[in-house]
Amino acid sequence: MTQAYETIHLSDIPEPEYEPAPGDPYWRPIRIHFGIQAFGTNAYVARAAGDQIIVEHAETEESGTRHEELYVVVSGHATFIVDGEDVDAPAGTLLYVSDPDSRRGAVAHEAGTTVLCFGGTPGEAFSVSPWEQKYEAGAS
Repeated sequence: MTQAYETIHLSDIPEPEYEPAPGDPYWRPIRIHFGIQAFGTNAYVARAAGDQIIVEHAETEESGTRHEELYVVVSGHATFIVDGEDVDAPAGTLLYVSDPDSRRGAVAHEAGTTVLCFGGTPGEAFSVSPWEQKYEAGAS
């Protein structure tokens, strides 16, 4: 009988084999680690205060997805910018962006700020985002 669950500490999920560009966060590829096929999920860890922890983006057709997304600030403190509006997000904050066309991004207030991201397209089977394949290959 196979075990129906797996546990791992976030810091033990292997990072890709490349060093992020200055100002980019460390990427923890949660979906890839577990082989999750129902939804996208990743974690990002800021290297320094002021770093962009979530790149500004919208989940438009051009991005290859139409995801609604949930962000969870696990540790530290961030400011999200959603459609030009600042959203204060200390540890424990959950931010749900339902509109794929909304532009969103986030900046860390301190090193080690960690944000979990979950996403998927309502009513559709999950497919891997094109950016994830590039990111895993080392091209952000």
